[in-house]
Amino acid sequence: MKKRKNSGKRWTSADIEKLIELAKGNTPTGLIAYKMGRTKNAINSKAQDEKISLKPTNKSPYDRKYSNSKKRGRK
Repeated sequence: MKKRKNSGKRWTSADIEKLIELAKGNTPTGLIAYKMGRTKNAINSKAQDEKISLKPTNKSPYDRKYSNSKKRGRK
């Protein structure tokens, strides 16, 4: 398993703010982990500690429309 760049690194207030913004944007946990350079378990654990909901809301993920059009070759 590849070691993440932030493995063992403490969470800063900026990291927590970024986690909150990504969670509010309905970003999937795996993508949050990738963008923050942490594991899914680390994201889930910190979200639970900070009482941040990672459950998806009833809206499309932040870039679903873009991703689907990209697959079809459109912009």
